Amino acid sequence: MTGKPEVLFVCVHNAGRSQMAAALLAHHAEGAVDVRSAGSAPADSINPAVREAMAEIGLDLSREVPKKLTTDAVEAADVVITMGCGDACPVFPGKRYLDWQLEDPAGKGVEDVRPIRDEIDRRVRELLAELR
Repeated sequence: MTGKPEVLFVCVHNAGRSQMAAALLAHHAEGAVDVRSAGSAPADSINPAVREAMAEIGLDLSREVPKKLTTDAVEAADVVITMGCGDACPVFPGKRYLDWQLEDPAGKGVEDVRPIRDEIDRRVRELLAELR
């Protein structure tokens, strides 16, 4: 990697895990990493329990919308982290691919989303330490 690393988080709907991961990495990296998220089959909106769980820690997802995964986004990334949709993500040589096995927050209340958020936060901090 040369220059500022770019990380792409991918999950199926881009309404939960990948949105939390992108927001957490952007927050902790303070501009040192370019961060994107996308979904292989994006939902219409962010999961309300995810928005609430992130707001509890001061991160506002109210303006975020699920985005469609594109080949260009994968090609531009240095690190691609999938969360339950690895087969839908194109693979390019020279990229670092990680698959984070995380519970899907879909259909869960905020009390069940908090532990998922906290596990994503732990992994994001580890990733950031590796990228620096």
